[in-house]
Order: sequence, then structure tokens, then C-alpha cells
Amino acid sequence: MSSRPTTPALTGPVPVTGVVPPGVVPTVDSPPAPQYRPNAKYVLLLGLMCALPAISTDIYLPSLPDVARDLKTSATAAQLTMTAMLIGGAVGQLVIGPLSDRFGRRKPVLVGVSLHVVTSILCAVAPAIVPLIALRTMQGFFNASASVVAMAIIRDRFVGSDASRLMSRLMLVIGVAPLFAPSIGGVIAGQWGWRGVFGALAIFGVVLWVVVWRRLPETLPPERRREGGLKSALSGYRKLFRDRHFVALAILPGLGVAVLMSYVVASPFVLREGYGLSAHQFSLLFAVNGVGLVAGAQVNAALVRRVAPIRIVRVVLPVSLGLTLVLLAIAITGWGGLIALLVVLWLILAMVNFVPPNASALALSRHGEVAGTAAAVIGATQAGVSGIVSPLSGLLGGDAVAMAAVMVGASVAALLVLALATPAYHRDGAWTV
Repeated sequence: MSSRPTTPALTGPVPVTGVVPPGVVPTVDSPPAPQYRPNAKYVLLLGLMCALPAISTDIYLPSLPDVARDLKTSATAAQLTMTAMLIGGAVGQLVIGPLSDRFGRRKPVLVGVSLHVVTSILCAVAPAIVPLIALRTMQGFFNASASVVAMAIIRDRFVGSDASRLMSRLMLVIGVAPLFAPSIGGVIAGQWGWRGVFGALAIFGVVLWVVVWRRLPETLPPERRREGGLKSALSGYRKLFRDRHFVALAILPGLGVAVLMSYVVASPFVLREGYGLSAHQFSLLFAVNGVGLVAGAQVNAALVRRVAPIRIVRVVLPVSLGLTLVLLAIAITGWGGLIALLVVLWLILAMVNFVPPNASALALSRHGEVAGTAAAVIGATQAGVSGIVSPLSGLLGGDAVAMAAVMVGASVAALLVLALATPAYHRDGAWTV
């Protein structure tokens, strides 16, 4: 555990270094997270909860052509089943987050994963594309319970660099699972068709439900739960959105996801059509870049033991912007060919997972009394940005220049948010947000 003191939400500005300034008194509604050392099984459980939406998306990717053919619809309509799940996930987080503040952490996730199992089974027997789109929307909504509750649980027990370090460890699970999900989905679809993929998702949901039921402790005691219904939920959101520093920090993970999504969506066209790589070569490069994502998260987890999260963010964002500008120059000029493009791209992806864990931990540390609602805002922002960014590189041409341009845009936006909406770069040295 870090020797640096941790900080609850305060009545005054929250110091990003985790040190309570003189004269600032912690509020009663947001007590410090208790000291706790998570073991590997605990990290794995939270990681699988966070990864449930990604697994549900990526395992289904290879089946899209089969869905279009079997249900006698267009490729565009089949792709709507992906967009629908992202939208359902964004809405689900906004609804389920406040519910977890009201009823505790265990009940919402157990109900949500149960309904994930039901919707997976219904997707497996969907007779047409419209019911499948509707069911995927519902599946995304219920899947959100696992990811938003996992983030809220982290805030219940950790703040500051400790929370950032745990989130970085979770990226090992979150990052590795989707790397293998498309391959597993392809094997399942090859044996049992695309409907078998949803059967596998139902089985995974049952296993996750049992593990959560048996192993996940309740981290929000009754005395810390928020009373009230819709009015209380709206009050929580109103409180969060009035805190401009929280809003800025909550946006940063979404912009980090934007850089990643521009790569995920555009890379098949850039590398296969633009540079003539085979499907096998592309799969290998995709896995190598995935290693970069996971490695970056683990380096961050080690780094936050010695460096305050905000200091990491304020250094990483300018570096990331510089790398994306280099990538754009390579894409425009062709300098260095494919090798130069791949090296810079790997470095960019290795930097991606430095920002979301730190920005999320800092944002959550400001409002521990509504951790579920705060986690919902962060998660919904990421899902919403994913849905918005996904088609941008295609609209700009779908080539390497378009991919790099979207990355530059997201990096510029992230740096501007940090510089203009938080005091991270203030010259007076008061690193508070």
C-alpha cells in the first residue's frame, strides 16, 4: 500500500496529491475509504465485472456477417446491434449508479447480471433483426450494472493513488479479455452459429453471478446509503455537474477511449487495405498492440506508488499529443513506411491507459458519498464517446490519415480540458482539483 495519506471528499478543494490542506474538514457523508489490501481473486472478480460489456461486444464481432445473412438484413442493420448495446450501456450506467447508492452494491449487480443471462438467451432465439437490436439494447443496459458497481466498490474502499493503482491492475483483466474474445467468438460461431455465441454469454453470466453472490462483499453499509427515489438521484447528478473539476476529470477517460476507439475501428482498413496485411498478420499486430495497452496500465500501477496521479496525467497528455502528431505526419508523408507507423502507434496505445485510471480515481475521490452515481457519469461518458467516435475515422476517409487525425483531435481536447477546466497547470503550485 502507498505510504501517502488518502483523502475523502472534502468541504473545500480536494488536493490531488492526497494531502489534506490545513483547515479543511472532511464531510460526514463521505468518510475515508478503509485501508484494505485486495488479493488476486478480488482483482480478477472486479476485472471480470468491468469487462462484461466489452466481452459481450467483442465476442460477437466475428458473427456480424452471419447475423446479416441469417436474418436477411443489411450489414448496416447488423452493425446497429453493436451501437444499440453501447447506447443501452450508457443509459444503464446512469440509472443503475444511483440505485447502487440507494440499495447497496450487491443487489443491483446480482439483478443486472441475472437479466443479462435472460436477454442473452432471448438474443439466441431472436427471429428478426429488430427484436435483436432491442434485446441488445437491453443487454447493454443490464451489463452496465457490473461495470458501474465495480467502480463504485473501488471508491468505497480506496481513494487517490491506491484507487488509481487498483484500476490499473484491473486493466490487465479488462485489456486481456477482449483480446481473446473475438477469437473465442469465431470458434463458437464456427461450431454452433451466431446464436451459440449468445448461449456462451448466458453461461458466462451464470458463472459470474455465482461468483459475485459467493465472493463479493457488500461495501456500502446501510448507514451510508442515500434515501429517496428519483428526486435523490437527480439531486446527486445535480451536485456532480455543479462541480466543474469533477466534470473535467470525468471527461478525460472518455477522451482516452476516443484515441483507442479510433484505432480499433480504423485499424482493419488501415492495415489490411492500406498496407496489404493478411488477416493473420493483422490479428498478430492487434495482439501486440494489446500487449502495449496492458503494459502501460501496469507501469502506471507501479508509478502511482511514487508519483501523485495528477502529476502523471499532466505529463502524459502532452506526450500523447506529441505522439499523435508524429503519427499524423507519418500517415501524410509516408516517412518510415509501415514500421514507423506501427512503432509510433504502439507507443500511443501504451500511453492510453495512463489517463483513465488516474482521472477516474481523482474524480471519484471528490464525491465518495455518491460513488455509484459518480461512477455512472464516468462510465456513461466513456460509452457515449465510444459511440460518437466510432464512425468518425470512416467519415473522414477510413485511412491512416483519418485515424491519426481523430487521435490528434481527442488528444488536443483532453489537454485543453485539463489545462482550462482544472488547476493542474497553475503556476502557484496549488495542485488541487
